[in-house]
Amino acid sequence: MIKYEIIIYWSAEDDAFIAEAPELPGCAADGATYHEALANVEQIAREWIETARELGREIPVPKGKLVYA
Repeated sequence: MIKYEIIIYWSAEDDAFIAEAPELPGCAADGATYHEALANVEQIAREWIETARELGREIPVPKGKLVYA
């Protein structure tokens, strides 16, 4: 289970839902539906973490809900 905040929004330019995990730089996915975008970003986040481990890179601790000003 991914415990990072996920932001999902509609992109008219891409004609798709975009899902991002802001705490994992570059971790984003799209999908034709909200649920597809969520499932895709969860998979990408798991792969992001796996790759970071393999490369010996730091994996951010999930902070939960992020606050934006």
